[in-house]
Amino acid sequence: MTDEIIELSCNLDDMTPEGVGFALETLLAEGALDAFTTAIGMKKSRPGVMLTCLCRPEEGEKMARLLLRHTTTLGIRETRCKRYILERSLEERETEYGPVRVKRSEGFGVSREKPEYEDLCRIARERGLSLEEVRKLIK
Repeated sequence: MTDEIIELSCNLDDMTPEGVGFALETLLAEGALDAFTTAIGMKKSRPGVMLTCLCRPEEGEKMARLLLRHTTTLGIRETRCKRYILERSLEERETEYGPVRVKRSEGFGVSREKPEYEDLCRIARERGLSLEEVRKLIK
């Protein structure tokens, strides 16, 4: 399956890490498909981050406004992207350790399954096991 998304990005070298984190959290809470940073080197040999927001085309202007409001950037780059995505589903399976949600993804000749991280953590805490031990038990 394919769809179209917008990638918005800006470079930041004068924000606190907490400010960048707040901007990322705000974008995700407001409907961004994803938001992340990449370490970059900027002019005057300054370390900085590139903040990237992925969103649906109809959300582009809203996300751009949020980026301008919650960061120190003076401008944002927009790139339209075609995205190849696997179809996803979530099913709950009963195990001897309790219910575990399993994410399934399929398409383009690929089929994957992965237990939900939060469920593995719950079992690990309840049983006093490591996350890796629980992963092996659930497979």
